[in-house]
Amino acid sequence: MRFKNHTPHPVRLTSGVTFDPEDSTARIEETHSAVDKDGVTTVRYGDVVGLPSPQPGIYLIVSRRVLDRLQRSRGDLVAPASGHPETQRDRHGHVVGVPCFIRIVQAHGRDYEMKEKP
Repeated sequence: MRFKNHTPHPVRLTSGVTFDPEDSTARIEETHSAVDKDGVTTVRYGDVVGLPSPQPGIYLIVSRRVLDRLQRSRGDLVAPASGHPETQRDRHGHVVGVPCFIRIVQAHGRDYEMKEKP
């Protein structure tokens, strides 16, 4: 499989491989209300834009938000595994390398299961 990066920044694997951004960035459109007296706006999320059609043999690297939005309709999407325990971070906590990519799998008809802490 090949990977094409449709995020706005380079994605680096801990193996040293870097995926530079493609010409288009996949993102979710946003519409904002007027800012209220407390400095708060309400956002309404729209469609995903900037994402090419599926291509055989190619995974498209997208943000976790885009992956969450399209997980049921697009099996060719992956996101950087920034929550993985082997993710590398700089001294400020910013991700500098991920060990792999993620796909989201439904479990028991739901996107996730809540588990109580022991």
